[in-house]
Amino acid sequence: MQTKQRFDPKSPEIQALRREIRLGTFTREGMMVAFPMCLPGVTVPIVHDESRITALDITPDGVIYGGTSGKQAHLFAANFRGLTGIVFDIGAPAGANRCAGMCFGSTRFVAFVNGPRGGRAVSARAVSLFQDLIQEWSFTRPPLDDLGECVAGEPVAHAVTDMSRRTAVGVTSGHLFTVDLEGLKIQVVGEVPAASRIALGSKGGVYGCDGERYLWRFDPKTREMQRNAVPLPAGVWNHSMSWARDGRNGLLYTAEGGGRLFSFDEERGFSGPLGRAPLAPVGPMAATLDGRVFGFCGPEIAKMFCFEPRSGEVTNLGVAVSVLERRRYGYVFGDAVTGREGEIIFGEDDDGGHLWLYFPRIRA
Repeated sequence: MQTKQRFDPKSPEIQALRREIRLGTFTREGMMVAFPMCLPGVTVPIVHDESRITALDITPDGVIYGGTSGKQAHLFAANFRGLTGIVFDIGAPAGANRCAGMCFGSTRFVAFVNGPRGGRAVSARAVSLFQDLIQEWSFTRPPLDDLGECVAGEPVAHAVTDMSRRTAVGVTSGHLFTVDLEGLKIQVVGEVPAASRIALGSKGGVYGCDGERYLWRFDPKTREMQRNAVPLPAGVWNHSMSWARDGRNGLLYTAEGGGRLFSFDEERGFSGPLGRAPLAPVGPMAATLDGRVFGFCGPEIAKMFCFEPRSGEVTNLGVAVSVLERRRYGYVFGDAVTGREGEIIFGEDDDGGHLWLYFPRIRA
């Protein structure tokens, strides 16, 4: 006869688990919701090993556009406002296994994808997701237009939309280029070093890492490119930079390789060190409507953190976990955007990837 094991709340194992939870092993503030890549109960999610979310953008109306990576790249649109709650698979660009950037204009989006043929741009018109999904489940996939290679033979590293939402600015492994989001014309601007992620500054300039000591600057209006434009603060900058943009004032946040956080304003330049993330390197980040910055840090099993600009406090919020409907843990994330209501949307860069909606705690 098998003896039932007695639960001892004072055992060393249980006490150790409680200490880990108190230290923020799992999400300890706000609410995480992991949303599958489909219309739940109606459509099938994007294939398990083709659903690593690596690029996101959001429209002024709050519709999210993104792209995945894996054996095959997919492009998708998502909406969580009103009677929607859907991730819609727009399509899979031929010969692409990674989406490196997503830029939405006024009526169309342009996605930047990589594959054996190098980096390419594909475009389609906007998808209407403002339906009553309780009664109408009919959607039409718009055709994907292949705009061709961005720079011959070079993979795309990242791309952003300018302030007018008329131009996408992107970088490959060695060049900077632009795409007219209405005319769909690609133009190569000039050479840049091996590219990391780029960002839109407070005055409309686009910035990227120019080696280990400077940022370059590109003005989408005048099309002027300035190398070695801004000195980087002391630190380790030989990594792929991550950026978060405060939508209220355009202030940018980034981190050096050791996890120290800095802000950057086009007129004032870089701040001094603002704090240090719990782990390094720092991954995707986004700023909510009150200026707080939320992001993930650390390799493989990333932890979430919050930076509060007013107090300078950096808080370890733990590993992502969603407990609504189905329990899921989130370990690796590829991109982040801020939603209309101040929620942060993270793209999970893992097999069976989900869109994670984080609703920050409301501070008194």
